[in-house]
Amino acid sequence: MTTPVATPGGSPLPVPVGAGNTNGTPVVAPVRSNTHKDGGSSLGTFGVKSGLAQMLKGGVIMDVVNAEQARIAEEAGACAVMALERVPADIRAQGGVARMSDPHMIKQIVDAVTIPVMAKVRIGHFVEAQILQAIGIDYIDESEVLTPADEEHHINKHAFKVPFVCGARNLGEALRRISEGAAFIRTKGEAGTGNVVEAVRHQRSVMSEIRKASVMTEEELYAYAKEIQAPFHLLKETARLKRLPVVNFAAGGIATPADAALMMQLGCDGVFVGSGIFHSGDPAKRAKAVVQAVTHYNNPKILADISENLGDAMVGLTITDEMKGGRLASRGW
Repeated sequence: MTTPVATPGGSPLPVPVGAGNTNGTPVVAPVRSNTHKDGGSSLGTFGVKSGLAQMLKGGVIMDVVNAEQARIAEEAGACAVMALERVPADIRAQGGVARMSDPHMIKQIVDAVTIPVMAKVRIGHFVEAQILQAIGIDYIDESEVLTPADEEHHINKHAFKVPFVCGARNLGEALRRISEGAAFIRTKGEAGTGNVVEAVRHQRSVMSEIRKASVMTEEELYAYAKEIQAPFHLLKETARLKRLPVVNFAAGGIATPADAALMMQLGCDGVFVGSGIFHSGDPAKRAKAVVQAVTHYNNPKILADISENLGDAMVGLTITDEMKGGRLASRGW
């Protein structure tokens, strides 16, 4: 089923709707396509790009820093991998300016797996995005985990044929990113902390604001759109659907199968796991457990079984303004 949603240019484009996997059926990871391999400039429609994001629903996307980790993630059942030189916990610990990863390293990961590969660019750095599109990446994450390149503008994502994912702390941020062309939204959480509290806060905020909007009159929606600085047509469609009009994943601080299941029960369509896998005692076993938790998030008995004997979880951080690296989620607007 698709629903037409107007773009900033005014023409309606189909946007697939629906919630994540709820029937306990394992998600089959999509096979990588050659859609973007030529590095050309022809634009994919918003409907096509959001449809590609829909293919990942009910799945787990894992951060990896080399081909071996990528293979572990694929064998565990990940629906995609995020190619990084450093996972968020290391970016936070080491400090400095965090930039797009080396394209050679990204291509090694692309060659190692058959599932889709994502990579991050700095907020506003459209040239990094052009490079990733040219080397054939499947999805681009305009990420607050990297050091922002532009403090006033996000990337115009309509100018690319590759789907973009962006983080959001609330409904206003989510709809602003969608209006810029994001085909895929995730919570920001606090990456690299192993602490899920901010991801929970952001998801609850988005869902609470959607419920509030869903009972408003059209006149009230006009006023609310102004209040949250969101395009009216997107807010109206979101209120009608009672969910975001694009895929919405959880990210930031997810470290255990229980964390993943929690975010799914809060209404997410899937989960990103970064430092929580490869900073744990048994990455392969924990990766498989998180995938199972997302599939069986409503079955406490299965969740209990898969949570046993996973080895040590990553060391978590208490989230404060004074912690090393600060609050990454505050980047962007």
